[in-house]
Amino acid sequence: MTSTDAATDRQAGTPDIPQVAEQPTTSPDELDRAVAVVAGAAPGWVTSDLPRRLALLEQARGDTLAAAEDWVLAAQVAKGISRDQRAMGDEWLGGPALVARNLRLLHQTLTDVVTTGRPQPPRIEQRDDGRTVVHVLPADGRDRLLLPRRTGQVVMREGVTVAEVESRIGEVHRDGHEPPHEGEVAVVLGAGNVSSIPPMDVLAQLYGHLRTVVLKMSPVNDWLAPHLRRALRAFVDADLVRIVSGGRDEGAHLVGHDDVAAVHVTGSDRTHDAIVFGTGEEGARRRAADEPVMTKTFTAELGNVSPVIVVPGPWTDDDLAAQGDTIASMLVNNGGFNCVAARVVVTHVHWNRRGRLLDAVRASLAEAEDRQAWYPGAEERHRELVASHDRVEGFGGTAPGSLPFTLLADLDPSDTGHLAFTHEAFCGVFGEVGLDAPRSVVDYLEEAVDFANDVLWGTLSASILVHPRSLRDPAIRDAVERAIDRLEYGTVVVNDWGGTAYGTVVLPWGGAPGRSRTDIQSGTGFVHNTWLLPDDLVEKSVLRSPFRPTPGRITSHTHARSAEVGRLLTEFEATGRTSLMARLAVAAARG
Repeated sequence: MTSTDAATDRQAGTPDIPQVAEQPTTSPDELDRAVAVVAGAAPGWVTSDLPRRLALLEQARGDTLAAAEDWVLAAQVAKGISRDQRAMGDEWLGGPALVARNLRLLHQTLTDVVTTGRPQPPRIEQRDDGRTVVHVLPADGRDRLLLPRRTGQVVMREGVTVAEVESRIGEVHRDGHEPPHEGEVAVVLGAGNVSSIPPMDVLAQLYGHLRTVVLKMSPVNDWLAPHLRRALRAFVDADLVRIVSGGRDEGAHLVGHDDVAAVHVTGSDRTHDAIVFGTGEEGARRRAADEPVMTKTFTAELGNVSPVIVVPGPWTDDDLAAQGDTIASMLVNNGGFNCVAARVVVTHVHWNRRGRLLDAVRASLAEAEDRQAWYPGAEERHRELVASHDRVEGFGGTAPGSLPFTLLADLDPSDTGHLAFTHEAFCGVFGEVGLDAPRSVVDYLEEAVDFANDVLWGTLSASILVHPRSLRDPAIRDAVERAIDRLEYGTVVVNDWGGTAYGTVVLPWGGAPGRSRTDIQSGTGFVHNTWLLPDDLVEKSVLRSPFRPTPGRITSHTHARSAEVGRLLTEFEATGRTSLMARLAVAAARG
C-alpha cells in the first residue's frame, strides 16, 4: 500500500483520539444546574461596569499564582515527567505563566478603556498596499524584556480602515456601544494537551464576548479541573464560570442545551463536524450537502500540519546548530502533542547546507529527553506514520512508555496524499521535504508557499526561517514579505515557531478566516487577542523574531533552566514586581 492509498481511506485532518477508558463525568442534572447558574448571572455580566471586570481580573491573578505550584505538579504526574526533567519547563511556560500573562494583559486593556476610552495598542497604521496593520508587540518595557527583539503585528482584512479599527477595538467594553447581547452562555470544550488553553479560552469568552461560561474539561486532562477552579475562583464565586467533566455524551448535552448560545472547541475537526453536522452516514450526508444540525455561534481551533519553510542563505555552522535546535524544539515541546508542533520542514534541494541543517536537527534530537507517550492513541499514530515512509530515523524512546522522536526525511513532494502532509500526527513525528526550484531563492519561496497552501492540511500556523543577511537582498526581502502575505494561515512566524506566537497572548490565535464549515481545516474565529480586536476585522497575526536571539530561546528543549524561568515568569505576570526582572533575565541567559 502506498502512503497515498493509506491516507485516502479516511478524512484528512486531525486524528480521531480514542476515548479515555475511565473518565470522571458530571451527571445530566448537574450539567443543567451548571448552565442554569451561569445563565442566571449572564445578564448582570454583560451590563457590569469596568471596575467590577477589572477587580475580577486582579483577584484571578493572585489566585492563579496561588494555584500554580500544585497545578504544575499535577501536570508532572499526569504526563509522567520527573521533577528534574527539562520538560517541567513546558508545564510552567505552557500553563500558569501564560494564564497569568493573559490576565495581566486584559487588565491593562481595560485600564486603557477606563483612562482613554479605548484600548491603546502601540500603533495602528495603513501600509502602502492599503492594508491596515495593528502593531501589538512590544507594548512596553516588560515585553522588551520578556520577548526581546520580537515584534508582533495583526494584519486586518482587505478594506478595513484605520478609523474602523479605532472605532471598534474593545467595543464590548466601551461607552457608547450597545451590549453585544442581553446575556449569553458559552460552552467551552477544553483542550486536553496544554493546560493554559482551557482557562484562556474561558477568558476569551468572558472578556472578548461578555458571555458566561461552562467549561467542560477534556477527559485527557480532567486532573486540571480542581486547579482551574482555584485559579478562576473569582469567576466561579461570582457564578460566571462552572467547570464540569465528561466525554462526548456530556459535551453533546451541553452543546444542545437550549440556554447555551455559543460553543468554542479546541481539538479536532472531527469534533467540529460531529457537532455541526452530526455523526455517521447521516452526518456525512449533511456535511456534503452543507445542512447543519447546529446553528449556534461556533468558534474552534482545530490543529494543523505546521510547515517550517527554510530559506536558503549564508548559514554558518553555529547558525545551523542553533536553527537545528530550534526546529527540533518545535517537535519535542510537550512531547509532540501540540497543534503547532513542526510537522513538515520544507527545504530547497539545491541549497548546499540542506544536509548540514538536517544533521543539526538530528544532533539536537539526540539530546532530547525521553517523554511519555501520554496522549491517547499516540502509539498507533506513530506506528502508522513510521510505516508510511522508507527513510525513518528515531531518536531516544528507550524509557518505558516513551516513543522515539522520529524524522521522516526526504519526503516526495509529488506524493501529495502522504500521511505526513494530510494528517496531523499529534505525536513526536515530523517530516522533511525538499522542493526543486532551480532558478532562484525567490522561485523557491513561491513554490514553498504554494506547497504549504495547497498540499499541507490546516491553516493555523506557519514558520519561515531566514538569515538576516539574506534579507539584505531586496529581491529576497520582498519575496519573504510576499510569502508572509500569501501564506493562508492565521499566524505566520518569522524565525520562530507558532508556540511563541501563542505564548505572546496579544496576537489573535486561530485558523485563517474564510474556511467553509464543510471544510473547516484549523477552525474559525480567534481567541486570546488581549487588545480585543473584533474577529471579523482580523486576517492574520505576524510575529517576527531574531534569527539568533540573545539570550537563547527559553522554549528550547535543551534549555536547562526553563522551569525556573517559567516559575519566575508566573510570579512576575501575576504580581508585576519589577524586582523579579533581573532574576528572570539571569535564569533565561543561563539556559
